[in-house]
Amino acid sequence: MNGRNSHQVSDSASGTYDDSDIYDDDGRAKRTGNVKSAVAHIITAVIGSGVLSLAWSISQLGWIGGPLALFSCAIATYISSSLLADCYRHPDSVTGKRNHSFMDAVRVNLGNKRTYVAGFLQFLSLYVTSVAYVLTTATSMKAIMRSNCYHKEGHNAPCSYEANIYMVLFGVVQIVMSFIPDLHGMTWVSIIAALMSFTYSFIGLGLGIATVIKNGKVMGSLTGVPTASVADKIWSIFQAIGDISFSYPYSMLFLEIQDTLESPPAENQSMKKASLVSILITTFFYICCGGFGYASFGDATPGNLLTGFGFYEPYWLVDIANVCIMVHLVGGYQIYSQPIYSTADRWYTRKFPKSNFVNDFHIVKLPLLPAFEINLFRFCFRTAFVISTVGFAILFPYFNSVLGLLGAINFWPLAIYFPVEMYFVQNKIGAWTRRWIVLRIFSFACFLVTIVGFVGSFEGIVREKIREK
Repeated sequence: MNGRNSHQVSDSASGTYDDSDIYDDDGRAKRTGNVKSAVAHIITAVIGSGVLSLAWSISQLGWIGGPLALFSCAIATYISSSLLADCYRHPDSVTGKRNHSFMDAVRVNLGNKRTYVAGFLQFLSLYVTSVAYVLTTATSMKAIMRSNCYHKEGHNAPCSYEANIYMVLFGVVQIVMSFIPDLHGMTWVSIIAALMSFTYSFIGLGLGIATVIKNGKVMGSLTGVPTASVADKIWSIFQAIGDISFSYPYSMLFLEIQDTLESPPAENQSMKKASLVSILITTFFYICCGGFGYASFGDATPGNLLTGFGFYEPYWLVDIANVCIMVHLVGGYQIYSQPIYSTADRWYTRKFPKSNFVNDFHIVKLPLLPAFEINLFRFCFRTAFVISTVGFAILFPYFNSVLGLLGAINFWPLAIYFPVEMYFVQNKIGAWTRRWIVLRIFSFACFLVTIVGFVGSFEGIVREKIREK
């Protein structure tokens, strides 16, 4: 008998038993994920480095444009996630064949040519997100050192620390974390990371409220931070829009997360519920943290709310917040890198089916640790990946500009264009029908956001590089 491919297995006591309790309809091990685990994965992916720059973004856009941009991105993300959830199975969204990844769904619905484009953009976005997480973690590590220095030496003390060593330390941790085989084994990591994100978001919110009360007024203006010229204002607005579009960046992980869900209930319905809950929770924290950050500092709002030192005291609470950020980003980095790892594993296994280096697992026993399996290819590939992200972060340590550039790369192509196009094909939406026109307008509006964010962020990176020289 064929094991996974057979649904009836002989049994000496009862004759047969149904192995659907062990394997799903695609022959893979039974999935056990649910709405709660999906929410944990999404929040781990979404509430990350983006939340730290939202106060700065709102300060550039003002009290009207800032919240409006956040709500608009939240609505756009929910629309696109609802479209994408129905593409997990094909041709029927409930009973069709599973698409285990974003690229699988694009290949089935749109063909191989666009699959190559989608794959390139997806992996580029995943890679750059990993780089951004290296940057954010190093920034938080520096912030802890500076916070303690300012507490001891005074707020005007020259407390300056090199970030590169912290990036290297984070890389070492990620090499160890990369021994986790795949996304299915990361539920506990996502739960811890999500709890950490709630903790530092609440701390940021609490410090913002306390500062507003201390100031006795709400800082900021309707139009945002004034600049020396109209051109400077346009560039800052463009970059802020790019930052905000980065704050909902999980479309490239969406189907990979959906592939962890049990069925029944139907995966698309569970994923839509998880997306709605996650986006509501995330938007609440974004509005509160970003809004109170801007209300606290007005035109002086730092680029990174918890590390830009608008908040000096209580220093120990700022330290706790930054520790929570680091723990969260350890898990977040893995959430974004696992799809790359799993794709590399599958490709090399198919390419070299007889290679011992690629396919063999070895039992390793270290002192004081339980025995574990190691695959030499996985160890080498994942270690090289981590080293490359750390190296890139060291070369381009421009936090806000990198976030905006990442948001532009991700927002329209992956979060809007491909989900809309796949929805048209799967649901056989005819040209110039009402639904076709509405979704085309929606897609074009989001395309303009991508162009604006990309231009503003690229200009910011060039300006930082020139200033550095």
